[in-house]
Amino acid sequence: MTQVVEAPVKKLGKRECARIYKEAYAAGLKAGKEVGVPKFIVGDAIGLSNEIDFTKKTYVLEGLCGFAWINISPARGAFVTYLKSINVGGKAYYGGYEIWVREFGQSVDRKEAFAGAFAEVLRKYGINASAGSRLD
Repeated sequence: MTQVVEAPVKKLGKRECARIYKEAYAAGLKAGKEVGVPKFIVGDAIGLSNEIDFTKKTYVLEGLCGFAWINISPARGAFVTYLKSINVGGKAYYGGYEIWVREFGQSVDRKEAFAGAFAEVLRKYGINASAGSRLD
């Protein structure tokens, strides 16, 4: 019977962790900016109709409001240590280490794209990461 031996994972130094974080962040920004989100106009209705009274204050919203995050599990290793050293993220309620997406205001679509791209870059370097989101 042949045994399969996994190659040892290369230990990451602070410089490599900084480079990975920078790459993941840039990928997240790019993905978030490329999202085409619907626009909603919010304002007071005219009487009981479904028409907006544009003589009163109105708002244009970029899609739905919500939150997104990246979860790294388990919450240990050189990359998590690096994140702690630069005060990014924190211990996740359900386990792991979470980085909340603070970019793109309240747009859940843009935040989800950011988190997904960020996590994808981390996985490329052997870091177990996933993206999550929820509506507000």
